[in-house]
Amino acid sequence: MGTRSYRPYTPSTRQCTVSDFSEITKTEPEKSLTTFVHRAKGRNNRGVITSRRRGGGHKRLYRIIDFKRDKLNIPAKVAAIEYDPNRNARIALLYYQDGEKRYIIHPAGLKVGATVIAGPESPFEDGNALPLANIPLGTTVHNVELTAGKGAQIVRAAGASAQVVAKEGDYVTLKLPSGEVRLIRRECYATLGQVGNAEARNLSAGKAGRNRWKGRRPKVRGSVMNPVDHPHGGGEGRAPIGRAGPVTPWGKPTLGAKTRKPKKPSSSLIIRRRRKSSKRGRGGRES
Repeated sequence: MGTRSYRPYTPSTRQCTVSDFSEITKTEPEKSLTTFVHRAKGRNNRGVITSRRRGGGHKRLYRIIDFKRDKLNIPAKVAAIEYDPNRNARIALLYYQDGEKRYIIHPAGLKVGATVIAGPESPFEDGNALPLANIPLGTTVHNVELTAGKGAQIVRAAGASAQVVAKEGDYVTLKLPSGEVRLIRRECYATLGQVGNAEARNLSAGKAGRNRWKGRRPKVRGSVMNPVDHPHGGGEGRAPIGRAGPVTPWGKPTLGAKTRKPKKPSSSLIIRRRRKSSKRGRGGRES
């Protein structure tokens, strides 16, 4: 797994970096594990735009991923490692001993021909899934459930991993990739190891067209709009915001304003909040 760059024949190839796809062993997806999913492209049931800057993009087939890992104590062989257009991580195709096929998120270092298994007594090897209660302290995990039996909901992006730091009573303490430390029920399953394709964060699109292929439309700063279009708009030349702080197009405070519900039930399970990250773009531009 690595990145590949181009000679600067054009302005876009000067900045462009792409994955070398060296870990991919199969180019066509398993037909029985694919389905069509309607892409709303930012519209609601009336066709009105509710999420800006979305639309277009290349057609995709959705790969059905096994986030539950509920085939317990049945070994599976890794048959192939594939590309998935719906996520930045790779996916691994498993052939179970009973004949069933499933996709899982590809853990770093998992090779074709390896064997993985899910269950409370599984060995401590990358790709195996166990309850958090059975995982030793200090172990790196991914694909973590928040509700037992619901399937993995967090730590699923390329290169992501969490660490088991403590166990007490019915809960296990995890340090998440964001820096947040929180409690999760001990019976929730997690997969050992780190998600593969960690180089995904180093890729550069190089041109706007590659983002259009992904279904992302252009983004325009509010300060260059007219007053009718955005609260930051209008004025002569490069005018300041003209308010106490930056706001959304609908007048709500943004760029640092907290949006989490103050009485959210899971707040009691958070021991340490995630690291503060600036939401401003390059050069401090507002939305």
